[in-house]
Amino acid sequence: MASASPTVRRRELGARLRALRTGAGMTVDDAAARMEVSPAKISRIETGARGVSVADLRFLCELYEVSVEERDRLLNLARESKRRSWWQQYGLPESIATYIGLEDAAVSIRQYETSIVPPLLQTEEYAHALIAGADFYAVPEQEQLVRARMTRQKILAAEPAPELWAVIDEAALHRVVGGTEVMRAQLQALAQRSRAQNVTLQVIPFRAGAHPGLNSSFVILQLEEVQDVVYVEGLIGNFYLQSPADLVRYRRTFDELRAVALGPQDTRKLIDAVAGRLGA
Repeated sequence: MASASPTVRRRELGARLRALRTGAGMTVDDAAARMEVSPAKISRIETGARGVSVADLRFLCELYEVSVEERDRLLNLARESKRRSWWQQYGLPESIATYIGLEDAAVSIRQYETSIVPPLLQTEEYAHALIAGADFYAVPEQEQLVRARMTRQKILAAEPAPELWAVIDEAALHRVVGGTEVMRAQLQALAQRSRAQNVTLQVIPFRAGAHPGLNSSFVILQLEEVQDVVYVEGLIGNFYLQSPADLVRYRRTFDELRAVALGPQDTRKLIDAVAGRLGA
């Protein structure tokens, strides 16, 4: 799946351009001055936050004195990075489209959620109620987001499929999103979907007390062709962390959360118990 994601190709191209710039002994400011653009443009190209035109790419290839073979490889990456993807039909905000492009290419997804069911395991009714409750989007946009989310879930049944390991706080089971009927159906679906061969689900029970994930939700995406990414989403923005120190910190935190969470079987027992009380 990694080879099919234009988002990953864009990041791969950016990383290669960054390596070529540093190999040529140039700073971002040096390259920007020679290209007569802002340093921010060079940085956004190198981080994959924006694409690069063919004209700009040819200029950078000349500036960095790359070989003909390397130039052709970079041009091919640029073409692949501009290929239309399935999620573009939904007209999603760029921040969401970028994440989906990375998720679509992931071979492993490690996700921790404090108060909601992970998107890849949500029912359509739950997702609709959740997105509507956020009050960020108009009704037509909400419908597009829900349809995109349902389409995203197909990656769990793809060939090859990524491995999803999700850890959620027990609070997510008790927050009645969309009403009793919607929430009960979501819990029943959650227990069922957690039985898939490539899905592992754990819940951190209330009795675990304080733990390292109380203040933040995050996703660790393992990618084959570019560096792994930690995605952190919040009201002040969406952040993609890739430094070795950040990756080590979030992987260690996820391991600590797995350690205090219930095992998969006990997790399903807790989910079934909460769902049963909703039906009482």
